[in-house]
Amino acid sequence: MRKFRAIAFASLIGLAFAHGQVWAQDADDDDDKSAATEQAAPAAAEKPTRASKDVPELILGSKEDQFTVNQKDFNLIAGQGYRWKITAAGGLEYKFNTDLFRNVWNNQIVINDLEVHMNGAPAWLEFDADGTIQVQFTTVRPGVYTWSVPDLADKGMKGTITIK
Repeated sequence: MRKFRAIAFASLIGLAFAHGQVWAQDADDDDDKSAATEQAAPAAAEKPTRASKDVPELILGSKEDQFTVNQKDFNLIAGQGYRWKITAAGGLEYKFNTDLFRNVWNNQIVINDLEVHMNGAPAWLEFDADGTIQVQFTTVRPGVYTWSVPDLADKGMKGTITIK
């Protein structure tokens, strides 16, 4: 009886692997598509990964222009972990404010290798001197969020963060 069970089990496993290969081949059957169809098809949406990604650094101000920013708009994907360095470089006091922090899972804030772990969102980040703050978070809720330095938004220190 044991031999029969072993043979039946081996047959079942072999059958499962055989069907898996057929299904994989069916999914890969794209040789009947024309080049025009492939060009017209939209690109596949980017998928989140397990590893955190770096958001391009946001630099507030510079020695030449205290009211400049190096980038205004950022695009992220839902469900992805991110590290975002925000740097003050213009010699002014900058109060960085965003509604993003209330719509993500905040992991930690790092300042000079010192970590702040939270059970909630920070209200804002304030730079009293030049320096960098790194925020680590995981996007949760798709949408378009704003960021700004409120007192300097009319001088161009504002932008958007889009989570798709």
